[in-house]
Amino acid sequence: MRKMMKTVGLLLAALFGAALLTAASKPAAPAPKANWNAVVVRTPLDSHLLGNPNAPVKLVEYISYTCPHCAHFEMESDAQLRVGFIATGKGSIEVRSYVRDPIDLTVALLTHCGPPSKFFGNHSAFLRNQTTWLAPMASLTEAQKARWSNTDFAARTRAIASDLGFYTLMEARGYDRPEVDRCLGDKALAERLAQHTKDASDKDFVSGTPSFLLNGVPLSGTYSWTTLKPQIEARLR
Repeated sequence: MRKMMKTVGLLLAALFGAALLTAASKPAAPAPKANWNAVVVRTPLDSHLLGNPNAPVKLVEYISYTCPHCAHFEMESDAQLRVGFIATGKGSIEVRSYVRDPIDLTVALLTHCGPPSKFFGNHSAFLRNQTTWLAPMASLTEAQKARWSNTDFAARTRAIASDLGFYTLMEARGYDRPEVDRCLGDKALAERLAQHTKDASDKDFVSGTPSFLLNGVPLSGTYSWTTLKPQIEARLR
């Protein structure tokens, strides 16, 4: 009996040792790949960065929401930037608002509404629907113009939002009216965005939109995806 128990013990030890050897010989599972298109960081400049914050190639885009060229750039470049630039972890894009007028400011307040994760969806929705919400501008009544000149900040931005259909657009993005009104009344953010716009003109030589910085260097004569794309590709080589 003792001999049999000893034999069983040796057999179990051999099997256990073999199992350990097999497990040790298996290669470690690869670490999950980061989804950089889901990484959004709000910066101290009230801008939003999409992608790897430590990417070797950093693109900054100054945009105005009433600028048709900015809307065209968004539709032409977004998919290509996300697939070939951001998803690889080699590049990031930071969007900074360049506020040109009261409508532009109103939209900027709404794109910033909610957590940082919602920014790029809001940003894209306003640019891709720009021709729709700008259309009523051609037929503003005198009463509407008067409301847009209201000295009360929140009343003014809410009037613009109402007349241009922004409440409906934001509702489709999952926002209710009280939340939208809170964002439209954020005068402190509006003042910071105005100051950031002034700083962009003074420090980054921005005079129109869209304008770009690549690794901190202003790109002269670059206002479209056609002219920007080869410069990005050169940095990625």
